[in-house]
Amino acid sequence: MLALPPPTVEPFCTLRVELAPIMDLGLGRFAQRRIVPIVGGQVTGRITGTILGVGADWQSVTHDGVAELHARYAFETPEGALVEVVNTGYRHGPPEVMRRLAAGEPTPPASYSMRSTARLESGHPDYRWLNRMVFVGTGARDVSTVQVDLYSVG
Repeated sequence: MLALPPPTVEPFCTLRVELAPIMDLGLGRFAQRRIVPIVGGQVTGRITGTILGVGADWQSVTHDGVAELHARYAFETPEGALVEVVNTGYRHGPPEVMRRLAAGEPTPPASYSMRSTARLESGHPDYRWLNRMVFVGTGARDVSTVQVDLYSVG
């Protein structure tokens, strides 16, 4: 067996995503379904930009309270490059913490877990390097925004 070096992670960027109110689709085949429209925000860090109002987080909340996250949206860099973000993951915690979070009450991020993997993609010549990167994220949600800190995996 080969001795492979473990991956490293480095801070890459922070996504501060502005959200519209949750649209509840109701109980689907396997979970409670919701759409959380993405209406704007900012990207800071190794890459910067303005999040566009062209996406949403399509969530499934399972019987045990785990929110499966599937967000797809885009941002524009100061140079005019468009970057697609696909971020998938899970948010879970004790039932009382998840109730407070769902009600929009202040909830310390340390009281629940929000982890994800992300893909950033661009066809702009100056940003094609993003297409070869792997990202993991940690996040926190409040009533009208979500923050996702992305780390590049090397």
